[in-house]
Parts: sequence; C-alpha cells; structure tokens
Amino acid sequence: MEPTSTPPGAVAIFGSGEISPSGRRVYHRLLSRLSRPVRISILETPAGFQPNSAQVAGKVGDFLRLSLQNHQPRVDIVPARRREGPFSTEDEGIVSPILSSDMIFLGPGSPTYAVRHLQRSLAWQTVLACHRQGAILVLASSAAIAAGVQALPVYEIYKAGADLHWCDGLDLFGPHGLSLVFVSHWNNTEGGAELDTSRCYMGRDRFSRLLTMLPSDARVVGIDEHTALLVDLLTETCSVMGIGTVTLLREGREDGFADGQTFSLSELGPFRSIETQSGIPAEIWNRVRAARNRAGHIPLPQPPADVLALVEAREKARARGDWQAADALREQILVSGWKVSDTPDGPELAPP
Repeated sequence: MEPTSTPPGAVAIFGSGEISPSGRRVYHRLLSRLSRPVRISILETPAGFQPNSAQVAGKVGDFLRLSLQNHQPRVDIVPARRREGPFSTEDEGIVSPILSSDMIFLGPGSPTYAVRHLQRSLAWQTVLACHRQGAILVLASSAAIAAGVQALPVYEIYKAGADLHWCDGLDLFGPHGLSLVFVSHWNNTEGGAELDTSRCYMGRDRFSRLLTMLPSDARVVGIDEHTALLVDLLTETCSVMGIGTVTLLREGREDGFADGQTFSLSELGPFRSIETQSGIPAEIWNRVRAARNRAGHIPLPQPPADVLALVEAREKARARGDWQAADALREQILVSGWKVSDTPDGPELAPP
C-alpha cells in the first residue's frame, strides 16, 4: 500500500448553524490553513429525497461564496441524490467534482436516508479517500448524525411515531477504534415549555431510554445548536467553536466542553491511527490521488493545538478590548513559530 504524504483533513461536526455567523468562524479557521482558491463540494445526498434538494445545497453554496470571499471559493453542487437513477451516488460523472476538493460538505436532510444511499457507495468511498488525502470534511445536522456508528432515526420517531430504535450509521470513526454516536440539535428548544425537543427532538425522557439501546462501548457526542466540534486526526485533538457546548456521555459520566476548549481525541475512546488507504478500493484511492495531484494539492504546515488555543484566547481578549493581553498573546504565538494576521474573515496563521 503506497502511503500519501498529505495528512488526513480535519473533520468539523455542526449541531446546527452551518450557515450562520458562528459557522462562518468555523469555516474560516478550517480554510485559513489552505492556499487559495479553495475548492468546495456540497453533496445533496442527505436531502436527496426532497424535490428541492438542489436548492437546499445551493443555499449552503451561496453562503460560502458570500461569506468566504477572501478564500476565493469555487463551489460545486454534487447532485448525488440516491443510489439508483440518473443522480446516483454510484455515478462516476456525478461524483467527479469531489475528487479534487479541499472541503466536502454534507448537511441537512434525513440521517437514515443519507446512510441508506451513501453506505459503501462510490460517493462515500470517494469522500473517505479525499478526506484521508487531506480534504476537510464538514458534517452538519442530519449528516452529523449519519456519521456515527449508530444513527438516530429522527423523522421516523419524531414525525411518524415509530418505536424508539437506532439504525446503523456510516461509522466514520470506526476504523480508528472509536464507537461514536453523534446527536445534533442537542439543546433544541423549539417545543417551548409544552414539549421537550432537546436531544434532537427526542426530549430527555425518550433519549434516556434510547441510551439503554446503544452498544455498551458507544460514546454519545451531543452538539448544541450553532456549535461545532472540530476533530484533528493529525494532532489527535478536538476543539469546540460556537455559542453552545459539546456534551460527551461515556461510562455513566457527562462532560461538557465550551467554545475555545480543546481536549484530547482519547476522550472519545481508544483512538488508533490507521493506514490511510485501509478499507478503500484501490481504483478509487488511485483516482482520487491522481486528481489531487493534477490539482496541485500541496500539504501546508499545520498549527498545533496549543497555538490554536492562543489564537482563540487572543480573539477573546480583542473582543473585550484588552489590547495589552492581545498583544502579549500575539508575541506568544510568534515565539511558538507562527504569525497571526487579522483579516475581515478573522485571524490567519502562517509560518513567519
């Protein structure tokens, strides 16, 4: 198996707010490590059952084009709507824009539909190959749920009245030894005082029963609305960005992590590194590698977690008008081997 010199890309998992000001901060942090212009692919699959799935994906694309102009984004909408038919997740022509992407986005829709039409498909295997060769992977709302070892069938339970149950998920982190269940909209309050719609519309009582149905080694990652969990497989760290928190349920414990906090990936389980091509067919791996080489993808230095924490601290100091502390943090960042520049899109890091 021939190794790649490019490390796997970051994974950003949104509870919601993927097209909001809080989401814009996340994209800027992710893309600030990349050369311009950036190539972004948005898959329609999670919402592929909806007649307006192109508009759902297009709305995300419009937001990214407008909000990230400094990164000169080139956005492709990938109409991989279902496994069968003219917009198939198995169609090479449909999937081809993903091959050279810097960032791949999957978002709102139905978690179970996304799993059913992506699992073991050409589209999903291409996404995995691109991610392991350096592409950033962004999962929001339904796609976030679908990425777990088990997926919560939200519509089936909340809208259609199905009995409480879980479905198999895409298990994105399973190869790394992690048994994770992602629950977006963790702190939802749409039901008001009359109906508890937290825990992605399940409510606390129903969700407590759902917990008993999970495998004993599963760890639940609940992500508040307008909040994202960023996972860096290279440095084996996780960080939180947004106005809410990320809640981790494991072995009878509950821990919360707020905006700016960083923690080890080992908190999510017994993480292990893998050979990057593991589980991906050779023809797909090689097709992705050739496309990315033609596109001129060059791995850039990655700032470590402690430097990113200094940048977050400096942003908070600037927000409260503590310019002396902000200047001191800038010097700490420079001593650590990085230069921070302030742009309209937020701070940018680069080697000095």
